[in-house]
Amino acid sequence: MIELYQDGAELEAMKRAYASGNVQGFTTNPTLMRKAGITDYAAFARAAIAAIPDLPISFEVFSDDFPTMEREARIIRSWGGNTYVKIPITNTRGESAIPLIARLSAEGFSLNVTAILTLDQVEAVAAAVNPQASTIVSVFAGRIADTGCDPVPVMTRAAEILKPLPNAKLLWASPREVLNVLQAQDCGCHIITATPDILAKMSLFGKDLTQFSLETVRMFYEDARKAGYNLVEQDVLTVA
Repeated sequence: MIELYQDGAELEAMKRAYASGNVQGFTTNPTLMRKAGITDYAAFARAAIAAIPDLPISFEVFSDDFPTMEREARIIRSWGGNTYVKIPITNTRGESAIPLIARLSAEGFSLNVTAILTLDQVEAVAAAVNPQASTIVSVFAGRIADTGCDPVPVMTRAAEILKPLPNAKLLWASPREVLNVLQAQDCGCHIITATPDILAKMSLFGKDLTQFSLETVRMFYEDARKAGYNLVEQDVLTVA
């Protein structure tokens, strides 16, 4: 069964998801943290680890040069917990992070290699990481779909590339709908990230579509009634 990781940076939402037992891990990134209003990166991360000490949580480096990325990676690792260090596949200049990934993985770092969109990148990561080190390979399937390309063949092939690595997990990142959960599982992905709104929709799996249709009609009716819409009375007044 595929693992669900909640994607976000709101500590209370993370705590609720953890308490529910419905997720197996968490991912964050600087963009989500900024949107959540977080100003102290380390304080947030330490609070999250203290609240969720046993499940994997990924925290991303955010510098653009590799020596500083490495120093940040070592700081993040020092926070303890079941922490994965997220390393982007390149910096903003398109320079490959593979040498840094290989160096940290050789030391046994748990890494989450992120912002991957091509199979060439997946192959480079597979060749670089220590087979004994825990590695998450985050392929942004949702962004692939945003370009008009079907991500399913890409993810299926990515799973095949990673199969020889016993401690590597393929993650379907940036899902757009609940259907992606089933697609990811069929492709051989180990993990899919999901925002709280997608997690909430998981309860719809297997729902009777006739009943769902009726509930939709009732929703439209109730919203029109609450808004006070009345075309018939207006039409009568216009004719009079």
